[in-house]
This record gives sequence, C-alpha cells and structure tokens, in this order.
Amino acid sequence: MLGYFIRKIGYGLAVMLGIVVVVFFLFNILPVDPARMTQGQRADVQSLQTVRKEFGLDKSVPVQFAYYINDLSPIGYQERTIEAQQKYHYVALIPLSANSVIALKWPYLRRSYQTHKEVGPMLMSVIPNTLILATSAMIFAIVIGIFLGTLSAVHQNTWIDRASIAFSTLGISAPSFFAGILIAWIFGFVLAKYTGLNMSGSLYTYDPFRGEVITWKNLILPMLTLGLRPLAIIVQLTRSAMLDVLGQDYIRTARAKGLSERAIIYKHALKNALNPVITAIANWFASLLAGSFFVEYVFGYNGLGKTTVDALEMSDFPVVMGSILFITFIFVVINILVDLLYVWIDPRVKLS
Repeated sequence: MLGYFIRKIGYGLAVMLGIVVVVFFLFNILPVDPARMTQGQRADVQSLQTVRKEFGLDKSVPVQFAYYINDLSPIGYQERTIEAQQKYHYVALIPLSANSVIALKWPYLRRSYQTHKEVGPMLMSVIPNTLILATSAMIFAIVIGIFLGTLSAVHQNTWIDRASIAFSTLGISAPSFFAGILIAWIFGFVLAKYTGLNMSGSLYTYDPFRGEVITWKNLILPMLTLGLRPLAIIVQLTRSAMLDVLGQDYIRTARAKGLSERAIIYKHALKNALNPVITAIANWFASLLAGSFFVEYVFGYNGLGKTTVDALEMSDFPVVMGSILFITFIFVVINILVDLLYVWIDPRVKLS
C-alpha cells in the first residue's frame, strides 16, 4: 500500500509540474506587460524597469522559470541573508557556501503584481468562502441526487422516473453561467419580495454596527447554481447503477427470504451501487472549485473564483498560478481519498 501511495503522490507532483509549465509559458507568450499593467500606461521607463527588476521580469524566460520552480519547491536553493529568511522562512539543511544553503521551506507563491501582497495569505483569506460554497453545493447535490436516482430506479417507467430523467437532462444541458444568470434574475429579482434573496452578495458582509457578519442567504443561490449539474449527473448515475444492482441474483434471493423492500434497497442494493456515484462525486467536488469561477463572478461572491477572474483581467500571474495550483492539489488529494473510499465501501477492491 505504501508503494501505491508513493506512486500516486509522484503522479500528482508530475501533474502539478505540468500545469506550472503550461501556465507559466502561456503567460509569457501573451502580449501583455505586467509592469505596465501595474504602473499604468503613462509610467516612465525608469519606473517600469524598477518593477520588472523587483518581480524578476528583467531576466530571460528560462531563468524566470527556474527561479519560480525554486520558489515553489519545498526543498531549494536559498541565500543566507536576513531578507531571504524573512521571505521564505526556511530551515537550512545542507550548507553550500558561506552565502547559500539547500533549505526546507513552505512553497512561496510570490507577491501579487497589483496589490504587492503575498499570494499565499491573499488566497487563504478567500479559499474558505469557496470551500463553503463548493461543500454546500456538493452536499445538496449528493442528498437530492441519490434520493431522486434511487426513487427513479425503484419506480422505473412511472411518471416519477420520467420526471427525474427530464430534470437531470435539463440540469446537464444548462451551463453554470447561464443557469446562474437565470436563477439570480428569477429568485433574486422577480421573486425577491417572496424569497428575501439578493441577486448578488458575498458570504461575509459589512454591517456598520456589528462589523463583518455572515450572511447565509447570499450562499443559497450560488449553491443551487453550482450544485445543479453534479445533481443531474448523480441522479442518472444512481438510477443506472441501482437498476443494474436490482437485477442481480442476490437481490432476488433477499426478496425470496422475505426481507423488506426498504432493507433490500438501502442496506443491500444502494451500498453496492455507490461506486460509480462516488467517482462522480469526487471528480465533481474538485470540478466545483474550478466551476465556481463563473458562479462567483455572476453572483459577486467573494471567493477563489472571483479573485482569480479579477487577477486574469489584470494579468496578475502569481495570483492566477496560485489559484490553479491549489485546485490541482485538491484534484490530486481527492483522487487518493476516492481510492480509499472504494476499499472501505467494497472490500472486493484492492489497492495495487
């Protein structure tokens, strides 16, 4: 098992390295000057040169890439200076010379071109909002999706089954940005006096008397929008898997023994039908973090997605790269956890 996890971690690191290579060189071939975006179109040459030197933009692309990989790596080359120690918070491992060491450190995501704030703390301040949104959307999709899928399979070829299929087809067909605009307009504008919901707003809002407060109602519409597509997928997968399992010999044997229909469905059939559903849930949870970009932007929800879109508009490479690396890391971790869930739910599955 240990060898299996080492291989999975190795594959994950290779994926993250590939993402870094692609995004880094894509940003460097774009006809955009980050220094000019930072200083404005009327900035003088000296100011632009100062900014380029500060962010290392005055070096060649391969050298910039090597420095960036060194910043991201948990083990890398560091100078023995007070400034470097304060910047990277490293622990010296192997001394190379009087002025340099091989050090252990946290990955350094650099500073934003626009705000000059460190990207790590900047993203950590908005990631919880996105995780709350994605988790609530996934819980909504799982609970309703498995229930409707099971109900549809048990009542096959009835109006319940046809209504569930129609609903799931509609949910899959509607892009998140279109569904978000429609849901915001209907429930946040047309029916606002009945729902009490806003067309836009973040999880945390400012109250002049209480300061920053949690506004849970601003989570409802983004959650429904983000959870719509995974809900539709889960309905169809659960229905298909349940129909397959309900036709197995052991289900007929359970019925012949006189077990109640509820026990057969929930204790025997549903548990064995969940493997493909778990795969979908795991993949969709990671995808929700990426899909939240459009949903957060539509609803003005302050999270990782909105921060990344704003950074893209300003060609703020460190912020964009930090967001992409975080989402890639979530994909890798979730894929490993899914393999463990397979073993827990179905003992026939072996890690190899």
